[in-house]
Amino acid sequence: MRLFGLIGFPLAQSFSKKYFEEKFREEGLTDCRFENFAIPTINDLSSLLQQHADLHGLAVTIPYKQAVMTFLNEVKIPAGLQACNCIRIANGKLTGYNTDYIGFEKSFTPLLSSHHTHALVLGNGGATSAVIYVLKKLNITYEIVSRKLHNDSTLTYGDIDAGIMSSHTIIINTTPLGMYPNLDECPPIPYDEIGDRHLLYDLVYNPGMTTFLQKGEEQGAKVKNGGDMLYLQAEENWKIWNDLKTAG
Repeated sequence: MRLFGLIGFPLAQSFSKKYFEEKFREEGLTDCRFENFAIPTINDLSSLLQQHADLHGLAVTIPYKQAVMTFLNEVKIPAGLQACNCIRIANGKLTGYNTDYIGFEKSFTPLLSSHHTHALVLGNGGATSAVIYVLKKLNITYEIVSRKLHNDSTLTYGDIDAGIMSSHTIIINTTPLGMYPNLDECPPIPYDEIGDRHLLYDLVYNPGMTTFLQKGEEQGAKVKNGGDMLYLQAEENWKIWNDLKTAG
């Protein structure tokens, strides 16, 4: 039996387990199973690996996409990306990949219009790295917004005014704000400055229409949640775990 899993904390709402269990059923993969591993600290990864010698691959989610990097024996992540969301385990060796950027790029690019040249990226966590990588690849300039200025952020929420909203017609939420069960939460931006030239993309997938997206849609913006990104990165993970050709 080949075991695959997801590490993160907490894991109350897991897309991956449901997705892969359905995949295994539909494809008749009776020798595969998928488990959630809610580990309180990243240091618990070592004991997890010792307890489950049949592990062939791990997906990595909040808050360990950056912290897990120190546990890897090999990294196959494009230069400029500082996060890992996929680990292939073979012969006791952990090889790290990032498939988030593939899922984001494939789901994001078809939404773009010619005026979508400047972006606000809300948040600076592990998922932000994949978004920034794609924006650079597409030659879209960006500002990283956080509650307080950090080394990798350029604006605080308090800095966002009508002028910034007008010039930045892409707004991407990489924070967990609005994720189930906290449905009423949303990033503190001036939503009344959003118009029909704006594109709002939320990496949150549950619920499908977050408060962030709803407020944008009410103002006429184009909106997209993170559901397709998740499906796409999950399929890339499966290819990597099975040593198949990937899009990256």
